Amino acid sequence: MHLLVTGGAGFIGSNFVHHVVRETGHDVVVLDKLTYAGNRENLAGLPADRVTLEVGEICDAALVDRLVAESDAVVHYAAESHNDNSLNDPSPFIQTNIVGTFVLLEAVRKHGKRFHHVSTDEVYGDLELDDPAKFTETTPYNPSSPYSASKAGSDHLVRAWVRSFGVQATLSNCSNNYGPYQHIEKFIPRQITNLIDGVRPRLYGQGVNVRDWIHTEDHSSA
Repeated sequence: MHLLVTGGAGFIGSNFVHHVVRETGHDVVVLDKLTYAGNRENLAGLPADRVTLEVGEICDAALVDRLVAESDAVVHYAAESHNDNSLNDPSPFIQTNIVGTFVLLEAVRKHGKRFHHVSTDEVYGDLELDDPAKFTETTPYNPSSPYSASKAGSDHLVRAWVRSFGVQATLSNCSNNYGPYQHIEKFIPRQITNLIDGVRPRLYGQGVNVRDWIHTEDHSSA
C-alpha cells in the first residue's frame, strides 16, 4: 500500500511515518511545508526506497491532486496547531486547517481514495476540574480558540463529504501528544529544557489545570 501522509515531517506525523515503516510493509509519501514545526531530520534514517518527502502545502490543489492520485490512502496530520499563535494571527489556521482540508477532501473524492483525518479533543472545549464527565464521539463541539475552531471546522467538512459525496473517511480526536521530535515550544519539552537550563518552569494560571496526554507511539498504533 502507498500512503500519503500530510504533515509527516512534523512531530506527530513523523512518529507515525516511523511507526508505519517499522510495523508494516507500506510505502509512504510525506507532504510537508517544512515550516518551523516540520523538520527533515525527523525523517532521518528511514529507508529512501520506502519514504519520499514532497515539500509543498496542502492548499496547492494541483500538487495534492497528483499525490492523492498516486496513493492508496491519505492520513492527514498537516495543521497549524499552536493555540497561542492562533490568538496572535488566526489567518494561517483558517487557510491550512480549513481550506487545506477542503483541498484534500476534493482530491480524495475525485480519485476515490480512503482518508483519515487527525483532529484534536480541543474541539470539545473544556471540562471543569474534577468533572466526572468525559468527552466522547457524541460530545457537542465547543471550541474556544481560533485553533480549535479551525479544527472543528475541518472535522465538519470531513463529515459533510462522507455524507454528501460518499467519501470513505474516518476521524480521530486525540488528546495532547508527547514523545520524540516534539518542538520545544510545547509544554513537556519546554518544562524539561527549562529545568535542564536552570530556568524556573512556567506556571500556567494557578497551576490547577489538568491535561490529558498520550504518547505518540500509542497514538500511531491506534
